[in-house]
Amino acid sequence: MGSIKKWIGAALCVSLVMTSCKEEKDPLVVPSAYDGTNYTANTEAEYNLRSLFKVLVSEMQKGRTEGTTLTYDVLKLFYTQGSPSLMNITTPYYSALIEPQDGYLYELAKGSGALYVPGTPIGQGGTFNGYLFDENGTEMEQLVDKGLYGAALYHYAWNLMQSEVGSAEVDQLVAIFGAHPSFPNTPTATKTAYPDVYMANYAARRDKNDGSGLYSQIQNAFIRLQAAVQAGADYNQERDQALAEIRLLWEKVNYATVVNYCHSIISLLSATNPSAVDQAKALHALGECIGFVHGWRGLPAGSKQFTDAEIDELLALLNNPVGGASASYLFVTDPVNELGKLTQLIQKVQVKFGFTDQEIIDFKTNWVSAQGR
Repeated sequence: MGSIKKWIGAALCVSLVMTSCKEEKDPLVVPSAYDGTNYTANTEAEYNLRSLFKVLVSEMQKGRTEGTTLTYDVLKLFYTQGSPSLMNITTPYYSALIEPQDGYLYELAKGSGALYVPGTPIGQGGTFNGYLFDENGTEMEQLVDKGLYGAALYHYAWNLMQSEVGSAEVDQLVAIFGAHPSFPNTPTATKTAYPDVYMANYAARRDKNDGSGLYSQIQNAFIRLQAAVQAGADYNQERDQALAEIRLLWEKVNYATVVNYCHSIISLLSATNPSAVDQAKALHALGECIGFVHGWRGLPAGSKQFTDAEIDELLALLNNPVGGASASYLFVTDPVNELGKLTQLIQKVQVKFGFTDQEIIDFKTNWVSAQGR
């Protein structure tokens, strides 16, 4: 009997050892560069969306020229054309702000061709030193353009992540982020054949090109994601970790850019008697802030760090409350009492993402321009 017990014990030990061996796996091997072998073939739809976006923005920007009139039906066509169209990939919440005949595109067309002077809202808006604003001093072009960075492009990426992410989907995520397998870390066409666009462009601007910034971090996360997917199902945990990191970094880039524009507005309007040109630049930067923030409202729960309720707080600080009247012009007409709201917004962003004081300072700089890259 004793020998049988010993045999059973030994067999159990062997079984445990074999089970343990089965559960062990080699660490994920992560290459130094992204493999772009099948990138072009995998990303035709995403590049078509990028092109549609470019055409829409180009048409909207025509309204910046004094005396040029935009047509709502044409703007709507550019937003709704294609398969998929930009409208198809936009959150229902934000599309309902853009597309209807009382939405952002309509207001953009309505203000075109006229002139605008910041002050008590009257009239229909118009151009003011190179930008087109509505009667409240809000740049509808930016609410569409930068709003779609979250409501359309990031929304598209989030939906890709809900599928079984394979090699093709990894390429598609890189493309809709606005990057390329070469990850040039510059939007400057003279520096690379594949300049960064959309959120990748802003990631490059926020990156000091020292290998540790937001652009480098998300580049490395994409490389790890591709490596995990190519390594197979045993590395699904590493795949999911990389996806979570990409989502977080994407949102960090978005809000680091909001901080950049808040710094710019404060600087421009804190000056004694800012010029009309500086006032227009400040309202333009404010429009970008509003778009970058508002576009993330209505995205699915779990896809982002800022909740919709917290986004509402940020929009209120930008004088563009959800469901309320916009008062963007107040930053120009009453900067002494209004600019403190932007400091509050910066603090909320810093707390949410744990940015250091130095990072908040660094976000003031467009590092692409500062470094000539």
